[in-house]
Amino acid sequence: MTAALTTAQLTQEHRPTLDQALEAIRTRAYWSPHPEHPKAYGGEGQGGRPSLSVAEGQAAFEALRGKRFELDQPGTDGWTGSEVSPFGAEMGMEYPHPDIEVLLPAMRAGMPAWRDAGPETRAMVCLEILARIGARSHEFAQAVMHTSGQAYMMAFQAGGPHAQDRGLEAVAYAFAEQTRTPGAADWSKPQGKRDPLRLRKTFTAVPRGIALLIGCNTFPTWNGYPGLFASLATGNPVLAKPHPQAVLPLALTVQVAREVLKEAGFSPDLVALAAERPDEGIAKVLAIRPEVRVIDYTGSTAFGDWLETHARQAQVFTEKAGVNTVVIDSTDDYQGMLANLAFSLSLYSGQMCTTPQNLLIPRDGITTDAGPKTYDEVVADLAAAVDGLLGDDARASALLGAIVGPRVQERLEAAPGLGAVALASRTVTHPDFPGATVRTPLMVKADGARKFWEGADADAPYLAECFGPVSFAVAVASTEDAVALLRRTTRDKGAMTVGAYTTSPEAERLIEEACLEECAQLSLNLTGGVYVNQTAAFSDFHGTGGNPSANAALCDGAFVAGRFRMVEVRRPAE
Repeated sequence: MTAALTTAQLTQEHRPTLDQALEAIRTRAYWSPHPEHPKAYGGEGQGGRPSLSVAEGQAAFEALRGKRFELDQPGTDGWTGSEVSPFGAEMGMEYPHPDIEVLLPAMRAGMPAWRDAGPETRAMVCLEILARIGARSHEFAQAVMHTSGQAYMMAFQAGGPHAQDRGLEAVAYAFAEQTRTPGAADWSKPQGKRDPLRLRKTFTAVPRGIALLIGCNTFPTWNGYPGLFASLATGNPVLAKPHPQAVLPLALTVQVAREVLKEAGFSPDLVALAAERPDEGIAKVLAIRPEVRVIDYTGSTAFGDWLETHARQAQVFTEKAGVNTVVIDSTDDYQGMLANLAFSLSLYSGQMCTTPQNLLIPRDGITTDAGPKTYDEVVADLAAAVDGLLGDDARASALLGAIVGPRVQERLEAAPGLGAVALASRTVTHPDFPGATVRTPLMVKADGARKFWEGADADAPYLAECFGPVSFAVAVASTEDAVALLRRTTRDKGAMTVGAYTTSPEAERLIEEACLEECAQLSLNLTGGVYVNQTAAFSDFHGTGGNPSANAALCDGAFVAGRFRMVEVRRPAE
């Protein structure tokens, strides 16, 4: 295969970016090579690379609708597609359905050359893939929007630049871990009066095998890119199995990756798509195949547990459910706290694995810069802050997006039966997509008495995840009780995020100690433009891998190191 992209060309363009990414994960300072403002795209972009404008991205998306999505990958035995946009638009795409008995061997066939290329060449190819995806960010935004229900700005930022940041971050960690050991070493052991023992040793990062990426419906690129690029950069072929309702974002990703791999002189079958027929359950079939040695999954606890139990031949990375908690002890910026929490509860209709669910508030109230506030006042004021934020339908639509699927709506409809409603959900008419289901958040009051959560069979509704725009204002006896409840839910159910508001050094110490012991990421006293349910690549860790919500963190060394093994060859030195 003749390479249209040489290693020298790729290195000249992308090595500076990789070096900056390596420095960013070392210092944890803010950095991103991917502009997050939509107007930064269109015409000639970074490095002279042309990029699509908003209108061009929408036109590219429209051109895909109602057509077959050709990938020219081996083993296609038919076509499938069932995506329906949460905004009501017809999708109508069909994707190649794989015969895995043909596709998996073809993917494995490309491994030796990809392995032998080495960590730097693999990193450069991955960065070229990300650069081409970045140039099409507005097209990807349309794909993410119409499969996940995210509002356009969020779909653009989270599904585009921020997802690309996470992919690049994974490449940086992969490169760092693979190059920690030198490629070769001369070894000499003194033997006294005899000649020393001399060996020439080589060390090769060897991939585990095919990596299966099981995509999610809500954040197909943001959650998918870390595993995809961590696996590819460490030499593993990647088979993307998208959520049936969010195929297009990963199909576009696979298309770009195959194009770049081919141009760089490697097998395009190192990256392939596994779209499934309705109710086929292909993920379970693929997950236990002996060729599949790495699995990345985001979704329900039930299937995540199944993967961890049954896919014994694979290194399994899961992000599952959790009960995210905010402890409200006291604040010196009451209005800032209310505004920050209102935004956090509303963003993408609470359909984020990082959205707060349980707000733990002392029954006797809290101290604030606006004077003492009772539990009922805090709850009422927070409800008013949400109502104020979402009072205008156009603004609300831009923040809420659409309900992604019927299960979320069913939980929302059932929530009033879980307790006294402090904030009712209302239906919002989307100004551009009248067929979209748009709902504001709902908040339920709950009694956090110890008798409801200390017992082994406690069934208080706030003790389990209620994914979507539903939160619980839980009245507790004290901040100490709040911390005890935080420990219980984090230990038993997990938490991707914990937030807290306090002016007390002692309360801060108790909360921080609980999060350190239960291994949960903590955000303290956020009252400005940073929110508990948002994280920044290269600086923030998404999850810890240390509680039941996830067995890995995005990204750290542990997330990439298990995807390869270092194999040594020893020879007598010449």
